[in-house]
Amino acid sequence: MPKKEEKDITQKETILPREIASEMKESYLDYAMSVITSRALPDVRDGLKPVHRRILFAMHGLGLTSSARFRKSAAVVGEVLGKYHPHGDTSVYDALVKMAQDFSYRYPLVLGQGNFGSVDGDSAAAMRYTEAKMTKLSGELMRDLEKETVEWRPNYDSTKKEPVVFPAAVPNVLLNGTLGIAVGMATNIPPHNLSEVVEATIHLIDNKD
Repeated sequence: MPKKEEKDITQKETILPREIASEMKESYLDYAMSVITSRALPDVRDGLKPVHRRILFAMHGLGLTSSARFRKSAAVVGEVLGKYHPHGDTSVYDALVKMAQDFSYRYPLVLGQGNFGSVDGDSAAAMRYTEAKMTKLSGELMRDLEKETVEWRPNYDSTKKEPVVFPAAVPNVLLNGTLGIAVGMATNIPPHNLSEVVEATIHLIDNKD
């Protein structure tokens, strides 16, 4: 077959005529959904964005429970980057720091040791100086994780598995609230007191109607 004719056939198979209006609409929606599900907005089931979930899951894998010894934050960040979240180390460390700040989270998910910043805007010390482990609340988010309670998916290079969401024995999205800005939508849920959330839950159970 002549090369020119072969080239024409290939182009006809791969180039599709589209109206620019419909293409822009579909592409924007695909991009928006990708941003929403991949990084910007938390999952209501465990109240976590992917980066926060991956940090806690990496700490779980390192054995950094609330009763364990502290470990350098740099080790945690390296574990997250290497196995689950191949993005910049600064963004991962910033997310870890925020989960350890009691002025950012009503109920912190990370217990930090060292300089983790201040309410006045002072930055945290470099990750090689600070140490971290999970709080008891984080343990409750991951309780029964190995008992096939949630779906799992391959990590970015398909060498390991990561949970799509945590079992979440506690309603983290209500306790700590959340703030997220995506493409075309945003969310801002305030934090709530644990006792009040428990009382509201009991009330709903007793008064289903």
